[in-house]
Amino acid sequence: MKVLIVDDSHNLSETIADYLELEGMVIDCAYHGEAAINLVSENSYDVIIMDIMMPKIDGITAVRKLREEQYCNTPILFLTAKDSLDDKVAAFKAGGDDYLLKPFAMEELSLRLHALSNRGPRQDIGTLSFADIKINTQTNIVTRAEQPIKLSRIQLKILKVLIKRAPGIVSRQDVSDAVWGDESPPSDALRSHIYGLRTALNKSFEQSRLETIHGQGYRLKA
Repeated sequence: MKVLIVDDSHNLSETIADYLELEGMVIDCAYHGEAAINLVSENSYDVIIMDIMMPKIDGITAVRKLREEQYCNTPILFLTAKDSLDDKVAAFKAGGDDYLLKPFAMEELSLRLHALSNRGPRQDIGTLSFADIKINTQTNIVTRAEQPIKLSRIQLKILKVLIKRAPGIVSRQDVSDAVWGDESPPSDALRSHIYGLRTALNKSFEQSRLETIHGQGYRLKA
């Protein structure tokens, strides 16, 4: 089992690492959320141990970024002294799978890590969906009602923006910023890509999912 320990206490991290290594686990350590995000982007772990109160990026924010931006499906155990119900709710809503309070028994921590590892990667991470449209964010495969939809790179970017905000309206400027950033797109480029996206999504279907709201922007409708 390969485990990432994320805690700003070097002493605690080393103590946990020593115990878990004696049990045969392979351990990496990070001392703030930013370092954890970088390590996860470059390595694969079976379980992540995450503190909450840390410099640079706190544990709640780090886990939210891992789940929503990197689509990390590794089980995450929060290990923290924060014991309020609000803290626990925030941790699980961010994407945590377990919560263990400090101080704790090393044996219990080990048992929880084994349980999370045996459960395996999260199956609900890495898929964006709305109505009958789904995007596998790891393969970028798009389907509607289980039928594959072929999209260009830019059309895929637009669909991701719309599906994340669905059924809300996304302004033309927000869509343009998400696709081209600070670069100014060619005249009518967005309109052309929206037309192509709508055509691809509606092929073989009677009901249109992509709607243009005059003067406001675009949205996906159920």
